[in-house]
Amino acid sequence: MTALNLFPRCLLPVLAVLFCLCGSLVYGQKEPSADQISEGQKATEPNDAEAQYKLGDSYFFGRGVPQDYTEAVKWFRKAAEQGHAEAQATLGICYGTGRGVPTDEPEKDYREAIKWYRKAAEQGLAVAQYNLGNSYAEGHE
Repeated sequence: MTALNLFPRCLLPVLAVLFCLCGSLVYGQKEPSADQISEGQKATEPNDAEAQYKLGDSYFFGRGVPQDYTEAVKWFRKAAEQGHAEAQATLGICYGTGRGVPTDEPEKDYREAIKWYRKAAEQGLAVAQYNLGNSYAEGHE
């Protein structure tokens, strides 16, 4: 019996969220100040996907700004539409968990989540490949 057989499958997406979104905590990056966030919003170029992703991350976790999932998704989407793999995977997680996204279902939109997981997975992002496989294993299409 493997460890995965003992681990509740429902907690696997939670682990994926932690691995994907908590990288800055693991690497000891400091929380941005409100001034840095404000300047970041103003200075974010329309084609600076990395800055947009980081701004979305700040809103998602409430680092330097009030936590706002809807605002986070706005910035993740801007970065994701430019091909930023981490933003694509994170946007998938937002759809898969129903955080900050409009949904037709009460909580989650798995089709949209899979769409974004696939885009990131095609770029070789391991967490997106895992989330995509897990989504299929759970019967989502």
